[in-house]
Amino acid sequence: MRLCFLVEEHYRHDGMPNEVIRQLTDWGHRVDVVRPGGSLLRMTEVVRAGAHDAWVLKTVSGGPGLTLLEAAAAAGMTTVNDARSIRSVRDKALAAAIGRDRGLPLPTTYAAAAPELLGEIPASEYPLVVKPADGSSGRSVHLVSSPDRLAAMLPALAGEGMLIAQPYVPNAGVDIKVYAVGGELFATERCSPLHPDPSVRERRVPLSAEVAAIAVQVGAVYGLDLYGVDVLLGPDGPVVVDVNDFPSFRQVPDAAARVARAVLGLACAGGTSASPSSTALVYPALPVAIPAQAAVRAGDGA
Repeated sequence: MRLCFLVEEHYRHDGMPNEVIRQLTDWGHRVDVVRPGGSLLRMTEVVRAGAHDAWVLKTVSGGPGLTLLEAAAAAGMTTVNDARSIRSVRDKALAAAIGRDRGLPLPTTYAAAAPELLGEIPASEYPLVVKPADGSSGRSVHLVSSPDRLAAMLPALAGEGMLIAQPYVPNAGVDIKVYAVGGELFATERCSPLHPDPSVRERRVPLSAEVAAIAVQVGAVYGLDLYGVDVLLGPDGPVVVDVNDFPSFRQVPDAAARVARAVLGLACAGGTSASPSSTALVYPALPVAIPAQAAVRAGDGA
């Protein structure tokens, strides 16, 4: 197969997706790498129908790669993930509206184009978590204790563009990160960006049936195949606080091979989840993935 990977400058030397690209190449597939943030793109010619079996995006929020992926999708190309699905989770305000409407356990979410507008949020909603609507990797996430504290932070928030604010969910200071790849779910526990603790290292953990069901629902609601879900265990149950397309897949065993295998399956199926049998001859055998609804991989805590 011939694949095109769109890799933003932020991930140019990152293990994910470079290890996936190497794995695909080792299996005999051709992979062209385009750096949307470091190249002059001739947009009227860069997307050639039929030149690639699928386009794959690894980008930061707000990066130019999504525009190029959407151009490929508009030309009828297969994209991983679906370009519209990526857009729906990259905009956290949009993701919150879609998710709450479809029954996902997301916190109440306010959005404001200017930070001073957040001052209209009732005092009863504090403390608040405030972050950019297009943020990623824990960038510029603030825990705001009171309206007075928000007023003091307005200059620092002024350059962040669209902001979202959500009531803080009391928790133990760790996030559960669920990775979905190839019809399987893997869970890790890591330190929350709001409660930095160097002694807390990311580790595999068992995945409860309740959180697994939410992770599967996230994929269905947003139309994602490769994704990650950040979940907090609050006093009223699990709460979804973030959704990422093509995350790092840290702590996932054989992550590069699993992601490469999933990409090939999606390319063969035209961008929708494929059964293992439909892609069995494309790449070397790995343990067969069963549907995500049933494939919950419990970690050993190591």
